[in-house]
Amino acid sequence: MKLNDFLNLMEELAPTNLAMSFDNVGLLVGTDKKEIKKVLVALDCTIQVAKEAIEGNYDLVLCHHPIIREPVNRILHDQYSTQVIYTLIRNGIGMYAAHTNLDAVTGGVNDVLASIFELQNIEVEPVEKIARVGDLKMPIKLSELVKNVDEKLNAKSKCATANFERDLDKIEIKRVAVLGGSGGSSIDLVKAMHADVLITGEVKHSQAIEASTKGLSIIQAGHYETEVVVLKHLITHLQSLDNSVEYTLTSCETPSLR
Repeated sequence: MKLNDFLNLMEELAPTNLAMSFDNVGLLVGTDKKEIKKVLVALDCTIQVAKEAIEGNYDLVLCHHPIIREPVNRILHDQYSTQVIYTLIRNGIGMYAAHTNLDAVTGGVNDVLASIFELQNIEVEPVEKIARVGDLKMPIKLSELVKNVDEKLNAKSKCATANFERDLDKIEIKRVAVLGGSGGSSIDLVKAMHADVLITGEVKHSQAIEASTKGLSIIQAGHYETEVVVLKHLITHLQSLDNSVEYTLTSCETPSLR
């Protein structure tokens, strides 16, 4: 596949105009390779992922999180902020990021989360258009939902309860919001959609207190754990569209917090 064909494919799959204003998505590191034959897929393009791409003769790394977030004044091999960029460029490997556009798009991160928890009557939060809110098939206790989150996402969740209730068995959950990654800024948005709980990756301490005060429970399952679930779905979909490219999930990526 030509590089431009890959870029067009990704644009159809996760349009860059869906990305939030602060984001940096698309082709962030170019390559002069005429054909894209092997793509390594990861949540983050760490130096370990970059080395895996080199050793595996990959042409491009497809990641969720962008490696360039702020303006770069110099590219040095021994600085954390640029060592991955340096390594990729030196070895002719491209890097493409699909971040908040993949969060927002139909079939992206948050639709995958909604399907994992079998939510029904799903609505898209109408302001940022990223979070999904839906109903459980049957109401359950918050304590049971926390266990389900840990089992399904391989997580070790923390919970902030609505109205600071101490007993998770006393809180019944009917309506659930899901938002992979950092979800603290969406507390008011999902509460307005009558969510009983927000399942997300991480929230600030002050945001958890705010949510509790406003009657919204929070299940914090981990940034990595709430987003990595999309990668296998992404690979399967890309592979179904064009089998001339080999897409492989990285073998070296793990949660940063364990």
